[in-house]
Amino acid sequence: MKSFKVLLIAAIAVIILQACSPAGGEFAGSEYMPDMGHSVAYEANTYNYYYHNTWDKASSTDLWKLSQPRLPVSGTIPRGYAGVAMASNATAQSAMMDELRGGSSTNGIAVPLSGNAPYYYEDTEEERLRATAEIIDNPFPITADGLARGKELYEVFCGICHGNKGDGNGYLVSEENGNAVYPAQPAIFTTDEFLAASNGRYYHAIIYGKNVMGGYADKMSYEERWQVIHWIRALQAKEKKLAYDENVNTLNETFGTPMSRMAQVADHATDHEGESHEAGHDGEEGHGEDHGEEHGEEHGGDHGEGEHK
Repeated sequence: MKSFKVLLIAAIAVIILQACSPAGGEFAGSEYMPDMGHSVAYEANTYNYYYHNTWDKASSTDLWKLSQPRLPVSGTIPRGYAGVAMASNATAQSAMMDELRGGSSTNGIAVPLSGNAPYYYEDTEEERLRATAEIIDNPFPITADGLARGKELYEVFCGICHGNKGDGNGYLVSEENGNAVYPAQPAIFTTDEFLAASNGRYYHAIIYGKNVMGGYADKMSYEERWQVIHWIRALQAKEKKLAYDENVNTLNETFGTPMSRMAQVADHATDHEGESHEAGHDGEEGHGEDHGEEHGEEHGGDHGEGEHK
């Protein structure tokens, strides 16, 4: 009995040593439960199987399927598409998505609302003027959170020159700074010139800079640039004792749409095509009535008047 126990212990020891034998030469070695020592985490968007997860065909196939892009969780909102979520119904949402994807007009261009977005204007004076004339709408609604982020970014990147109030009296040119040697007066955003300027003028300057101001395309994302522009508009509204927030915009409606109006905007985008279609039919009916009236006037009214004369 004692010899059996010794043999059993020796056999177990041999098995353990063999299971944990190191690699050498052409021998890859052995591991006990390798998945405990090597991660089998899925690598997204890759066809290469993790070499330890190939015990059978099923596991390899499952790994390949699990590495593919997934559908978003139901109810999630793509970044930058909050306005779509505010639409009152599925039809309105579909119309807003069509608008964002450039399908609402013959020359429409689909532009992503966040992340990296293409910019089709060069760093020239002619292109700056073209951007000023063509870029009008801010693609992001005015929100409290957006204004808060715009304020923070403005004070980090812009306030040092343009002033935290937009008055062009930042620390670099302020009398408070005894070493101020800035070579040019920063733009004063609260003047009538900059208040009337389109959003494109600001956006182009943020991308490329202007005069002694450098560009900030590599420092702020697409959305961040537009939130900074929202905050500049809020500073202008404050100077003029007007409102520019998530509830109302009395500064200029073309500068930004308050979040409170997004559902209304979505409904309008949905109804636009239907209204145009109905208008066409109404026009046809109206044309018939007008034609009848004109016909009557020409052949009846005028003729009658001629008789009386």
